[in-house]
Amino acid sequence: MHLPSFLWLWKIAAWSMGLSLAVYALLAASGLWVLIRRPGGRSGRALRRLHLGAGVALVGLTSLLLGIGVVGTLGRFGSLGHSPHLGSGLFVVALVATSAWTARQMLRGRRWAKPLHLGAGSLLLVGFAAVLATGWQVVQKYLPP
Repeated sequence: MHLPSFLWLWKIAAWSMGLSLAVYALLAASGLWVLIRRPGGRSGRALRRLHLGAGVALVGLTSLLLGIGVVGTLGRFGSLGHSPHLGSGLFVVALVATSAWTARQMLRGRRWAKPLHLGAGSLLLVGFAAVLATGWQVVQKYLPP
């Protein structure tokens, strides 16, 4: 696949990554608040809806970033696996998918899903750090000399 310029694609990726980190921070804060305070009533339902909506947004942003990475790398190099960024990205995608799946299980009343959801969410911080570090190396490949 030959695309004339990838600059627009990388701009979308940069904004999406920044937004993903902001959404993750919102998820961490709202998740901790629900875990520690266990708010009830109208405010508790609103907070849980906010947390769920932010989770859906993170799934969408992660999917967008995966698509951009695959299309951009294939278009530029013709194959995948040119850096550790692919492994870091797939790790984050797996953690986000696990977190989303366990959230659905929690909504169904499955108690075993909560520790798995918390673990995936916690590991996601490590995943994002790895994606940021390896992503910076990738960005250097695309910048003009």
